[in-house]
Amino acid sequence: MWHLSSMACHVKPMVYFSGMAFLSVEGLTKQDRGIHSVRDISFTLEPFQRMAIAGETGSGKSSLLKMVAGLKQPDAGSIYFEGKRVLGPEEKLMPGHPGIGYLSQHFELRNNYVVEDELEAKNKLTPEAADHIFSICRIQHLLKRKTNQISGGEKQRIALARVLITSPRLILLDEPFSNLDMAHKKVIKEVVRDISEELGITSLMVLHDAHDILSWADIILVIQDGKIIQRGSPEEIYHHPINEYCAGLFGAYNLVDPSIGFVPRHAIVPTDKKLFFRPEDVQIANESADNAIKGIIRDIRYWGSFYTLEISVGNEMISMQVRKPGFILGDLVYLTLSEDSVWYL
Repeated sequence: MWHLSSMACHVKPMVYFSGMAFLSVEGLTKQDRGIHSVRDISFTLEPFQRMAIAGETGSGKSSLLKMVAGLKQPDAGSIYFEGKRVLGPEEKLMPGHPGIGYLSQHFELRNNYVVEDELEAKNKLTPEAADHIFSICRIQHLLKRKTNQISGGEKQRIALARVLITSPRLILLDEPFSNLDMAHKKVIKEVVRDISEELGITSLMVLHDAHDILSWADIILVIQDGKIIQRGSPEEIYHHPINEYCAGLFGAYNLVDPSIGFVPRHAIVPTDKKLFFRPEDVQIANESADNAIKGIIRDIRYWGSFYTLEISVGNEMISMQVRKPGFILGDLVYLTLSEDSVWYL
């Protein structure tokens, strides 16, 4: 694993404060124009963890990230990084923290500058270490070009390299995959992965795409109206959301009356709850299968790697996924759901 150093480019032990979290956020609160954008948020982040912050637009994600970076002043609460409080912009002359790198979704490069010169102004590394960063960010072939001669995706990777050559130990990324075509998105996702794996930099990222979050994060914080309403692993958040808001952030789902079937007769069903499951949890079955229910196919749609079937079961509609259709509209089918897929909301 690589660790950045202004002295050399070799593996070095990293020292953290015993008994204290690498990053600790305590009771963070912020109002913007009289409306709470962040409400009493607390969490910790340990070295080398990859944490994603998820939530709908306006839920407070970006405000939270800016406060952690020391670029926005909290109204209440504290942020501690490596045991020391992160000061807000009202408490110091130059906003920001030297150990925390921040890349805004509105990153900017100076126009008509040679890329190499743009990077040199921020560089705190040896030439060898900086070159390794440029390699990870896939920008070595861009160094002699001017900033007005490169694409948006290339500019984003250059902006990320500009953050990394300041030698941060924690990096904050605000929607790094947004507004990119598929090719550039694939490259920047590989770069972000390598930042964690090769450089050993701890990462905190705001994301909105469910697939990006679930495939990258070790832990997810879900924010609604400025509050953390659920935290957990990608598997926990995806299969056991706390409410419909959390469920909807991470993809399609079914929410039906338990009386529809699926659940064994002896099972204890919570009062006033609905049965939650994802489309891929539903299986085509034989009529004789345990807890199988009968339905009629009402819609078939193709999504590239799979098809979705919309199936009417009594007064309910159930969505499921199949690899190959083999069905036509109006077909009678029998469906089952494994017991470990059962969750109630």
